[in-house]
Amino acid sequence: MSGPLKGIKIIEMAGIGPGPFCGMLLADMGADVVRVDRVSSHDKGINFSPEFDLLNRSKRSIAVDLKTDEGLQTVLKLIGKTDGLIEGFRPGVMERLGLGADVCMQLNPKLCFGRITGWGQHGPLANAAGHDLNYISLTGVTHSMGRPHHKPMIPLNLIGDFGGGALYLAMGLLAALLHAKQSGKGQVVDAAMVDGAASLMTMQYAIAQMGQWSGGRGQNILDGGAPFYDVYETSDGKYISIAPIEKKFYEELMSRLEIDIQELPPQNSQEHWNQVKTKLEKLFLTQTRDHWCSLLEGTDACFAPVLDLMETDKHQHHVERQTYTRVQGVLQAQPAPRFSHTPSAIQNPPHLAGADSEQILKDWL
Repeated sequence: MSGPLKGIKIIEMAGIGPGPFCGMLLADMGADVVRVDRVSSHDKGINFSPEFDLLNRSKRSIAVDLKTDEGLQTVLKLIGKTDGLIEGFRPGVMERLGLGADVCMQLNPKLCFGRITGWGQHGPLANAAGHDLNYISLTGVTHSMGRPHHKPMIPLNLIGDFGGGALYLAMGLLAALLHAKQSGKGQVVDAAMVDGAASLMTMQYAIAQMGQWSGGRGQNILDGGAPFYDVYETSDGKYISIAPIEKKFYEELMSRLEIDIQELPPQNSQEHWNQVKTKLEKLFLTQTRDHWCSLLEGTDACFAPVLDLMETDKHQHHVERQTYTRVQGVLQAQPAPRFSHTPSAIQNPPHLAGADSEQILKDWL
């Protein structure tokens, strides 16, 4: 293992989405993440082929039947040796399995017990089923995204599952691990996706309370309402993005587009935004995406082409930075962030359930 978390042991109770993504982040940073898989397959929502189950990269797997006393005792022994634990079940499930936080932390007082759920461990919705879209809808995220007079847009599952869930759990676990190292005391980290999504909206809540948010979708600076913060179609049916919010960058864009800024209304004159947007729409439709890249990319016009998933790794910026890699032929992003002294790494491709059972028991017990 390599990375800044080398020597840290993490148990991950196999699940879907944010829990595995959090485990992947920690494993890429060098933690020895052991995924406790079921001995039989279970519904993951999306059935990945093993080599494409990238959220399970960099980890090892042990398959255990938790319905047997032998299986339960095996996991308890592993928990006694670990620094942290990740579980993403509904509230009460770990307790029914005999692996509740009280049991585990009595066995291992330094344990940092990470719990990730959609609604949190308590509250009227705590035991209800849900997914990313539901959690971000309850925090104003979904309502805020989309075009005027159209239904809200769905931002993949990036904001609830991965941004508000996995990343907040990873941050919380790292903070708890640091505290445990200093104090000898572990604690429960309750990472609710609805909490994380609300936290991510902090700046938008502030803008709204200042009276600078219209309340309507697609009518504000950061939601596509402003002509200088939007995506535009090009003559070849592709798209580009511009985002020169600051005055000097806006002037740079207009200069390169050979538009006399003196003939335009003030940049932040909201009542004239549609007029300026129509002008830019017509202009960008006159040339291909490649043309606009040659004119604007790498300048202070705040520009980037809108790339599809299968062309991102070919962009020269990503090529030079080695943003992406292929492991056994499978394209994926390199670990982030980057460390100067203890670089992270993809430790291994995804392992099948139970592939490392014997070695894990030998190494840990």
